[in-house]
Amino acid sequence: MLYPERLHQLTKEHADTVAALVCGLFLFCGWFALHLGFLGWALLLLPIAYVIGGYESAREGFTTLIKEKELDVDLLMIVAALGAAGLGLWRREYYLIIDGAILILIFAISGALEGYAMRRTERSIQSLMSLTQDTATVVRQGKEELIAIAQLQLGDEIIVKPGELIPTDAVILEGYSTLNQAAITGESLPVEKTVGDEVFAGTLNGYGALKLKLHQPPESSLIQRVIRLVQQAQTQTPPSQQFIERFERGYARVIVIAGVLLLILPPFLWNWDWETAIYRALTFLVVASPCALMAAIMPTLLSGIANGAKQGILFKNGSQLEMVGKVRAIAFDKTGTLTTGVLEVCEVISISECTKEYVLNITASIESRSEHPLGEAIVKAAKNLDWTAATEVQAFPGQGIIGIVNNQEIIAGKDNFVQNYVVDLPQNLIEIATKFELQGKTVVWIAQKTSQQHQVLGIIAIADTVRSQAAATISHLKKLGIEQIVMLTGDNQQTAESVARELGIDRVYAELLPEDKLHVIRRLQQEYKTVAMVGDGINDAPALAQASVGIAMGTAGSDVALETADIVLMADRLEKIEVAMRLGKRAQAIVKQNVTIALGFILLLLIGNFLGDINLPIGVVGHEGSTVLVTLSGLRLLKN
Repeated sequence: MLYPERLHQLTKEHADTVAALVCGLFLFCGWFALHLGFLGWALLLLPIAYVIGGYESAREGFTTLIKEKELDVDLLMIVAALGAAGLGLWRREYYLIIDGAILILIFAISGALEGYAMRRTERSIQSLMSLTQDTATVVRQGKEELIAIAQLQLGDEIIVKPGELIPTDAVILEGYSTLNQAAITGESLPVEKTVGDEVFAGTLNGYGALKLKLHQPPESSLIQRVIRLVQQAQTQTPPSQQFIERFERGYARVIVIAGVLLLILPPFLWNWDWETAIYRALTFLVVASPCALMAAIMPTLLSGIANGAKQGILFKNGSQLEMVGKVRAIAFDKTGTLTTGVLEVCEVISISECTKEYVLNITASIESRSEHPLGEAIVKAAKNLDWTAATEVQAFPGQGIIGIVNNQEIIAGKDNFVQNYVVDLPQNLIEIATKFELQGKTVVWIAQKTSQQHQVLGIIAIADTVRSQAAATISHLKKLGIEQIVMLTGDNQQTAESVARELGIDRVYAELLPEDKLHVIRRLQQEYKTVAMVGDGINDAPALAQASVGIAMGTAGSDVALETADIVLMADRLEKIEVAMRLGKRAQAIVKQNVTIALGFILLLLIGNFLGDINLPIGVVGHEGSTVLVTLSGLRLLKN
C-alpha cells in the first residue's frame, strides 16, 4: 500500500509536470492519428490535450480577467488556440487544431517549470527547519524534563550533552566545550565556549556538557532569523521579472484589442464580408501568439542547462543561466568555498637537534587521546609515522594537553600554556609563530621534559587550507570582466585578510553573522546591480537567496545552501564558475538573436495578414517555421 500512496503524493506535488507530459502524449497521438487518416480518433485525442494542458492557463487567465480586470498571455494563448481549433473545424483544415495544441503544450511546460521553482523554495525552508530542535532538556524545580521549544520561558536552564545540537540561542551558565559553528557563522575552527558566552541554535556541541540560560525568546534565535531572511529574499520579485510580467500583460492587451478591431472595423471601412473579417482576425491571433517568442528563450536556456550539467554545473532554472552572464561583482564565502573547510597541518618547525618527524610523532601520540579538532589534524598528518598512544593524558580545555610518551612528559598547546613549564620560549620560534598567526594559522607549541626541566621542541602550524584552484579562478574571473571580488566570512579579520592577500581578492568583510552577509550583498547590489554569491554553509543561505545569482558548492555544501542556491558546482570545482559565466554570456547573445528573429517573423506575418496577402495556412507555416528556426538556433548552446 505504500507504493500507491507515494505515487499519489508525487502526482499531487508535480501535477503541473504530469499535465504537461500527458498533454504532449495526447498531442502526439492525435497528430499521428491524423497523419494516418484516422480523423475520428484525432478529433477525440486532440481535445483531451487541449483540456489537460490548457486547464491551468485558462483558470489563471480568466481569474486575472475577472478579479484584476487585466488581460495576460495565458488568456491570449487560450483564445489563439481555440481560434485555431475553430478555424480548423470550420474550414476542415484539421492541422490547425494541432497548431493550437502546440500553443497549449508550450505554456503547460512553462507552468511546470514555474511550479518546480516554487517547490524548490519550499524545500530550502524545510532544510533550514530541520536544523532546529523540537525539544529541549530543561531543569525545573531541581528535575530535568524534556519540553517543546515553544514552551520555553525566559530564564529557563537548559542542559546540552556532548554531541547534541544547541536547541536555541542562550548563554552558558556552567561548563566548557568547543562548538562547531561553521554552519551558522562560517568559522573554520570550532569555537571554545565557557561561562558567560553566547551559543547559537543549530550549532553542534563538542565534548563538554553545558548548562545554558535562555536569555531571549526561541523565535528570536539566529537560525530563526536566517529562516525569515531566506523567506523574504526568495519571495521578493526582482525588477527584471516585474518588467517581464508587465510586458506580457501589455502584449496580450494590445494583441486582443487589435484582434477585436480587425474583426469589427474592416466590414465597415473596407466592405469586407464578415467571414473574411473573422478569418483575418483569427489568423491574426494565431500568427501574433507568442509561441516563437517563447521558443526564442526556453530551448536556448534548456540547452545551456544541459551543457552545464555535462560539465558538472547544475543550473536550477533557465533565468539564472541568463543572469549569471550579467554578473559584475562576486562575493565568496571563505570556509569551505575558497578553502577546503578541513584543518590540515601545514608547517612543522623543530629545534633542539630533533627532527620534524619526531615532533609530529610525539604530538600525535598525546593528541590521539584528544577529541579536539586541532588534535585530529595532527593525528591525520602523522598517519604514516610509527607512534603509539600516550599514557596518563590530561587535557586542559582551551589551553593544551599533557601526556607520557616513551617515559617522557610531553606538553602541547598554546604558547602561554607551554610557558608555564619552560623557562623561556625561544625568540626565533616566537617570531616564526607570529608570522604563522598573521597568515591565519593556529600554532601548537610542543615541549618535552628532559632530566629535571622542560625544553621546547618545536611548533606545528595548522590551518584551513586554500583550494588549489582558488587563486587561478579569481584571476580568470577578473580577466572575464568581473569588476569587484569580495570575501565574506565569520572568521577573524586577520585570518580573512591573509587568505585575501594570497588569492588577490579586492575587498574583505570579516566576523560576519548570516544577516551581516545579507546586508553586504544588498550594498553590493546597489553599487553593481547584478551580484553573485558563492557559498556552502547554512550561514550563507540568506546571502545566496538575496544575490542575483546564488552559487553553492555541491559536495561541501549544506542541504539548505544547495536548496537555496540557483547554481550548484557538483564537484566543488571553483574554476567552473568561469565556465558558467561564459555559458551565460553565450546564452544572452543567442536569446537576443532569437528574439530578433521571432519578432521579425511576427512583424512580417502581421503585415501580410493586414494587407491580405497571406492565408491562414501560410501564416501557420510562417509561425511554426519561425518557432522551429529559433528552437534549432537555441540548440547551438549544447556545444561546449
